[in-house]
Amino acid sequence: MKKFLLIALLTATSFCGLRAQQDAQYTQYMYNTMAINPAYAGSRGVLSIAGLHRSQWVGIEGAPKTQTLNFHTPVSDRVGVGLSIVNDDIGNGTSQETYFDGVFSYTVPISREANLAFGLKASAHVLNLDFSKLSNYSNEASGAGLTNIDNKLSPNFGAGVYYYDEQFYIGLSVPNFLATKHFDGDASSSSFLAKERMNFYLVTGYIYELNQRWQFKPALLLKAVNGAPLQIDVSANFMFNNKFILGAGYRWDAALSGMFGFQASDQILLGLAYDREVTELGGSRFNDGSFEVVLRYEFQSRYRRTTAPRFF
Repeated sequence: MKKFLLIALLTATSFCGLRAQQDAQYTQYMYNTMAINPAYAGSRGVLSIAGLHRSQWVGIEGAPKTQTLNFHTPVSDRVGVGLSIVNDDIGNGTSQETYFDGVFSYTVPISREANLAFGLKASAHVLNLDFSKLSNYSNEASGAGLTNIDNKLSPNFGAGVYYYDEQFYIGLSVPNFLATKHFDGDASSSSFLAKERMNFYLVTGYIYELNQRWQFKPALLLKAVNGAPLQIDVSANFMFNNKFILGAGYRWDAALSGMFGFQASDQILLGLAYDREVTELGGSRFNDGSFEVVLRYEFQSRYRRTTAPRFF
């Protein structure tokens, strides 16, 4: 399994091109919405700080690891701003991508409880590729003479729209519009080493008040990118007494997930998730599944004071 990534890379380069991993995936996307939709910024009505770590396919050397950190807050009744940082590492430093996103949203109230937000973001993407960190790699063995990429900076921008009220939300977004190409050596060549493609996201969910203590939230995320199958994530979470969250999810033809959350206070949320692949990869004795942890802290704000945390 130490040669897993090298085999994948060399197979791709035999077709004169290698596409970089596209946008990172999250099981707990419901707590990390701003990473995929800039219109979410400020929608919680408070200064919200959230960090997430995901280790994918634990046990497979060089498997992806992702960290996100985001801040967002309303600055008026209608305007929200935020900052998002995403770091994605594959191959123990072979491929490192970091996104720095500045986010702006504008919200239009359409009823007493319903809002429609529009979001924009400006992004700086930093890419590093170091093939020498691959196990048993050599230029002679590959026959491709792959060239490293050091701190390749690429600008980008994205947009989204997000509707929400006290029980329902739906959002549509494209986090990155520009299909950035990173050339191998000669920039005039039509062959390229990596290409960032547009990812389209649709996220939605609904809160059912079962009784005074129990809430139930089914949620859906659709992710579409050219050249890859449609990703469908469905999940169902129960919240008890505004404190404990327990749920499960299914990524179509990919993985089953279990989720647990603890709302320690109005300010602090801890979320944990575990994925198990339902593909042949999931049955590998080298693969112990994927783990995800998220921690969120929120400050009180004059734009929103509620006695119970909102479920999204």
